[in-house]
Amino acid sequence: MPDKNEQILTRNDSTVVNSITTEDNLISSPNYDYDISIVIVNYNVRDFLNKCLNSINASQTNLKIQTIVVDNHSTDGSINYLRNIYQKAEFYELNENLGFSKANNVGFTKAKGKYVLILNPDTILSTDTLQVMYEYMEKNQEVWISGCKILNPDGSFQLPCRRGFPTPWVAFSKLFGLQTIFPKSKLFARYNQTFRSVDETYYIDALMGAFMFARTDKLKQIKGFDEDYFMYGEDLDLCYRTVQSGGKVAYVHSTSIVHFKGESTKRSSINDIKHFYEAMQIFVKKHYGNSSFFLILLKIGIFLRTQLAYLFKYKKDFPLIVVDILFVNLALLLSTNIRFEKYLGFPDYAYPIVFIMISIVHFLSLFSVGEYFEGEHSIRKFLFGNLFTFFFLTALTYFFRDFAFSRGVLLMTIGLTFILGSSWRMTISTYKNERNRNYKKRIAFVSESDKFEEIGNLFDSNQLGENIDFVGAFNFNADNIHYEDNTENIPIIGNYDFLLRNLSDLKLDEILIYKLDRNLEKFSDLFSKTLDSGSKVYFISNLGEYLSSFIISKVTSSPTILINHKLILPRYKFIKRIIDISSALLMLSLGLPHTLIKNRKDKKYLKKTLYVLNGKYSLIGIYPSENIRNYNAKPGLMNLAEFSPSTERSNETIQKLNDYYELNYSISLDFDIFIKNLLKRGN
Repeated sequence: MPDKNEQILTRNDSTVVNSITTEDNLISSPNYDYDISIVIVNYNVRDFLNKCLNSINASQTNLKIQTIVVDNHSTDGSINYLRNIYQKAEFYELNENLGFSKANNVGFTKAKGKYVLILNPDTILSTDTLQVMYEYMEKNQEVWISGCKILNPDGSFQLPCRRGFPTPWVAFSKLFGLQTIFPKSKLFARYNQTFRSVDETYYIDALMGAFMFARTDKLKQIKGFDEDYFMYGEDLDLCYRTVQSGGKVAYVHSTSIVHFKGESTKRSSINDIKHFYEAMQIFVKKHYGNSSFFLILLKIGIFLRTQLAYLFKYKKDFPLIVVDILFVNLALLLSTNIRFEKYLGFPDYAYPIVFIMISIVHFLSLFSVGEYFEGEHSIRKFLFGNLFTFFFLTALTYFFRDFAFSRGVLLMTIGLTFILGSSWRMTISTYKNERNRNYKKRIAFVSESDKFEEIGNLFDSNQLGENIDFVGAFNFNADNIHYEDNTENIPIIGNYDFLLRNLSDLKLDEILIYKLDRNLEKFSDLFSKTLDSGSKVYFISNLGEYLSSFIISKVTSSPTILINHKLILPRYKFIKRIIDISSALLMLSLGLPHTLIKNRKDKKYLKKTLYVLNGKYSLIGIYPSENIRNYNAKPGLMNLAEFSPSTERSNETIQKLNDYYELNYSISLDFDIFIKNLLKRGN
């Protein structure tokens, strides 16, 4: 019988847990009907769970095993599919996704084994894993939780399977890359313990939640996982509380499992990065609450890692940038030699300033026309960028007469740069075309389920040609993934959210949005991500549109023919951020009296101004509201909605005005809003 805190409904021979409070159950006396209770939390990984359960059945052991699967409200038919295959396993279905911690705690209340194995569904046990871990725990009574060697599918070692606690120094070493630079150092590599052998058994601070072999009585003594953690960090916290309670945590090298890392999060709409950083903050505040320095260090580290990750997204552009800078400097040397018969023909004081300035101006010019960080490169953009470089440097010579050496040299420099850069681009383009001559384009459709049969017919009739690798389709309107949506002639990969989360892994060349509303705001996230992945996006309603769109993209060298979301382009983000920082500094210095006066009327105005400085707000943006969708634009001190009477400022009106701003953004629009705002205040 369930206790008073648990409400269980039986539905078609499955157990559906509507709500549960686990504290009373976790501190109750254990009942050892089994040697090991394996608790697996599943979320939309039916095929991986199938392999995991099969590996449990294949274990070479005479131990009594209880297998408990807690399903976190999956939509892939996991339980219905697997229940008939693994009839001895216990399946519990939750009516909502409670997260990793709570769902595991539900499983712990069902555990009747001397030991509990916390196991991810995307793992495969070795045949000896259960026996080896059981025997180790029997011989080492001081160990409360142990873990084994965890391998990637290619056989490489997963570093997080044995870790050190993130003390301030350990966190500093990890976040700032010292661990990577000095992997064998006991001083710097304490988080992932890379200075220790993977082929020895020893005590460790913490293990990975994918595999944790724990004593049931001790697990219940420390009340299982801390349910403040939704996902990530709960394993670290459990190990920390184990050590604080007098237990030992151990890494056992003599057996291993394979872990297909991150499969559940790929199939969810959960922001895994967001939850990871939230988990770190929860852990730090809980266990290092008195260390404000640690919290500041963590935030700085997270900021720097985020910026590095952002730069890493554009790594393909960096070689071209370096080559362009080399070309413009080489062109300057050649032009100087032609004009003055010396490669360094300018006065001595001009060097190295001229090299630095021409490199910076050339980069910014090409960046401003979209040649960098916006998908494909083109000679057209390269030409415009070089023209900007010429006119800007020519203008500078009027202000810095000491550097007005020769406009002829400047003109030759830009001309030679264009010839060298264009030749390089054409060479690369020719090479890519030759390399891809027999390459099959990977394409996928985004549409509604009632259009899937039409899409399938396109491929059955071979209308799209032979050099096409049709990956499948994504159901735009589906809230979740439904495997049963698959038709006979078209594979359904998942929903639109799944596409967004896994775009880089899918490696799609083209995404065809088939017979859907061309309202771009619905696809803003997709446009943003395709800039990073190199995929092209097309809106089509028939085959002719697709073919014509393909030709247009070849001519214009544009990553997508309908990319009106300027706010997602790095150049506009950069310009807007420079304006925001400059205006905020002005408002907090020379304009401080005016800012304080405004703060009397709007008590949050000074705070919002500080938000402009740190990037949470923008000087000009959208109207902030809790009841509207997410935008690429930031909330603004000035916005279109503020020109409407407050009595008529409904959520619908605000959303329409915000949509207009995002879809029609331009620097001139910001200028218009700024001027109208000043005139409004004057009146």
